Amino acid sequence: MERDIKMCKILGYGEDAFTLWALKQCTCDILKSFQDKTSPSDCLIFYRPSFGRSGGEKSAEFGEFDAILTSLENIYLIESKWDNLSSFQDDEIVIMREQEMRHRIFSWYIMHWDKKYFNDWESFVKEQISDFQENFRNRRIAPASSILATNLQFILTTLRKQCRNLLSEDNIKNVLVFFYNKNKSTPPTKVSWKGFKLLCMDYSPEVTGNYISI
Repeated sequence: MERDIKMCKILGYGEDAFTLWALKQCTCDILKSFQDKTSPSDCLIFYRPSFGRSGGEKSAEFGEFDAILTSLENIYLIESKWDNLSSFQDDEIVIMREQEMRHRIFSWYIMHWDKKYFNDWESFVKEQISDFQENFRNRRIAPASSILATNLQFILTTLRKQCRNLLSEDNIKNVLVFFYNKNKSTPPTKVSWKGFKLLCMDYSPEVTGNYISI
């Protein structure tokens, strides 16, 4: 199929569109909020990476992030919420249990993934399953040959190659981006789970007819 050289204009609606807009236009702001000196051009972003459904007891699946942003210094696990084009006045954003579990599980995978496993998920499972079960007693580690394992292996390997400073969990940042219209809403000031950093972004100057250009 022949491709157009000049891209058409894309307008999006809702939380997912605002997230993609922020990743394209505001990556520098996210990095600065963590004193991360990486240039946006040296960053890598996974948009809505999927790890199956949210899962539950005995499940290996743990849902999807809205985005994963990887710099040379840190890995940012991003959840996004918005005011739904209405008046938002709550002081606190509540993190659901499955969201907290998603961040905990994926952080475990990051910290236990090593270059020796890059093409060998079976060895990873064999050597790390006991530690996984000790930390997540009601969950399963991703079984070899599953789609989940394939997705994890690719993303974990890419993150390890991209982030040169991944020394500890201090380099894994849990981020909640809240999109709001300052003419209607008051942005929250805190998140129910202290493991998250809250970033609030005013979308009001960027929308036309409730749609944002991405």
